[in-house]
Order: sequence, then structure tokens, then C-alpha cells
Amino acid sequence: MFGDQHVESLGGAQVSMRLQRDFLERAGHTVTIVAPRMHGPRAAGADDALIDTPSIPITLDREYSLSWPGSRTDRFVDAALAGRPPVDVVHVQADFWGAVTGHRFAARHGLPVIHTMHNRVDVGIEATAPFPGLVMRVLNAWQRRALRRTGRRLPAGRDGWSYLRRFAALSRAVTAPSAHFARRLEQHGVVPGLAGAAPDVDVVWNGIDDDVLDAALAAGRSERASGRPRFVWLGRMSPEKRLLPFLEALAESGIDAHVEIIGGGGQERAARRLVERRRPAASVVFAGRLPYAETLRRIAAADAVVQTSIGFETQGMTVFEAASLGTPAVVSDPDIGAELGSGYWAVADASTFALAETLRTAAAQITAGTGVVPDPSIQEKFRQSSRTAAMVGVYHRAGS
Repeated sequence: MFGDQHVESLGGAQVSMRLQRDFLERAGHTVTIVAPRMHGPRAAGADDALIDTPSIPITLDREYSLSWPGSRTDRFVDAALAGRPPVDVVHVQADFWGAVTGHRFAARHGLPVIHTMHNRVDVGIEATAPFPGLVMRVLNAWQRRALRRTGRRLPAGRDGWSYLRRFAALSRAVTAPSAHFARRLEQHGVVPGLAGAAPDVDVVWNGIDDDVLDAALAAGRSERASGRPRFVWLGRMSPEKRLLPFLEALAESGIDAHVEIIGGGGQERAARRLVERRRPAASVVFAGRLPYAETLRRIAAADAVVQTSIGFETQGMTVFEAASLGTPAVVSDPDIGAELGSGYWAVADASTFALAETLRTAAAQITAGTGVVPDPSIQEKFRQSSRTAAMVGVYHRAGS
């Protein structure tokens, strides 16, 4: 597997890759994960299954890193993998430097590629870059240059979909973690481009650890304690996740609730300042980054998870984790809501006013004991064991 970020760093794709590795190994497969070396106090220790490519930190908190794809990185990866069992399948779960490195490796060794699309590249860049059109053109030009060594003719274009189409053109299979993102990819021609490949995108959800889920289900969902509604917001604190609009809506709503913010990122300081300035009626606690199992425990103990990004998420993993644990959600993205099916409060539009209204409705229903209930079938559909079995099917098909 190739990733843009080390699997021990914060992020839904990284959590998914860790779980995939675990359950693939349980099924008797050998997994090697290639990703940039971590820096800072959270740098991961030695692990024979992880190839940490030379990297530089790219965020102030040193959580995320960049490994420049090129001949030097190619040689490093080849040398590191020379001591591992022969590779049968390359699974790219990246969008930038990790994706390029993975496709170059596969082309050098004549290996089939499965590419999981985790990212709406166009939406992410528009939310985070000052001149998104220029950034997208530069990114497309860089990608074309970096992939020339694959020896294949690549699609033209300068937008986000063109960028994803090039990776798909080099892939034996393309997967997406939700039906709504898969259909959007297909509508824009982001489908496998190699001869003999299926002409569509496989939907394989990211899952939840079976053991953690079983432990939570065995413990049972306790009767709700009296008191203020308990909301959890979790994720990377960056503009596309819309933490600041959530905190504005929370203050505007006037609800008396306990709100826990889990995660970290570049907007943490701005978020803390906003809470100090607006002084919402709700108490807001910044819990920081938490281990996976503890995060799931906090989700299970909450009355609702709040999902606020719109158009960016390719799955919206937190609301599915919450539903698996019996916790409903406030959902801003209609695509995620449609995928979830039931057991959530829908936010009417992207305005702060609409989110505040939905928070008031959810808080009132939770207090009255009339809150929505997640679909219990999500628990089985979301188990990592079932997701791994589905992906192994894709591996076999792509490698045949």
C-alpha cells in the first residue's frame, strides 16, 4: 500500500489503512505500507511492515510530511522492498506524492494497481488554497511530468477530475469508500483505464474494527443519563472540515449542551479564540488528538456526532462509526446523509443559521428522549472483516 501520510498520523484514510493492514494480516496476507516518515514527538517507532520514505514536515505541528516522488525515492522504495516477499498487488491509497510513487513503482515492476480514491481534490484545494485555479493547473502539470516514466499515454485536462482521471488510467481497478463518491467519479470519467479492467468504480466502505465494535455492543448502550445533551465534533481542524462555522452556529443556537472537540490542526488556535469571543451557552472542551479506541468510546458515550463538511468527504467515516455504535448524527452534507439512510438530523443548507436551527432541534429531542435512532444494519455492513473480504475480491479480480 502507498499513502500520502504515515499511517500513525491523524486522518480517516490513515485509520482505514491501519485497519486494512490488520485484517489482511489476520487473513494470512503480507502487507507493506509505504508512506512518508513522521517527524516530531508522535513519530512512529520501528515496524517491519512500514517503509518510511525520506520526508520533510509540511505542517507547523509536524504531524504531516512530504516525500518528493522521483528517482531517489524510487531507489529507496525498491531497496526496502527487496527484503520483503514478492509483491502481487499495489494498492494506492493516496492523491499526491504517495500516489505518484506508488504508480511509478507498479509501472517499473509490471504490477497491477488498485487505486482507492479518498479525496475530492478540487474541493479540498478550493477550501485551502488562495488561488485554487492556479494551484490546480500547477498540480496537473507536475503530475503529468512525474508520471511520464510509467510509459502510458495520460488524459489531458487541468481541473481536479482530470487529475484523478490520470491515476485511474493507470489502474486495474478504482475503488471509492461510498456510493455517492463512486457515482460522481464515474460521471467525470474517473474509471480504470487499463485493457480488461471493469469500466466502473467499486464501492468498498472504510470499516470499523470488529473487536472494538463487539466490545462496545457487548457493553450495551446505557440508558441516557439526565443532563445536558452531549455533542462530539471530531476531525482535522482545517477549513474544509468547517469547524469554525460549527462553533459560530453553536453560539448562535443558544443551546445548553456539552460539546467535545476531538482532533487537531491548523485552525485550533482560531477555534479556541472564537469560543472565547462568542462565549456560547454550551460548554466547549478541546480534547485534542485521542487514540482510536478512546475516540470510539467518546463517540459511543455522546448523544450525537456533528458532521459539518460539505462536498469534501468521500465517505464521512465518523457518522458511520457513530451509527455502528448506536449514536445518531447531525449531518451537513446531503450526500453523506443519503448514504447513511436514517438516524440523523439533516442540516437544510450550508448557512450558519441552518446549522444552528438543526442543533436546537437535536438538543430539544435528545432532552425529551425523542431523538432519532441509527439503522442497526449499519453495524454489520461496516465491520472491517466484511470490508476486507470485499477488497480481497477486488485484488483477485485485478490480479488475474
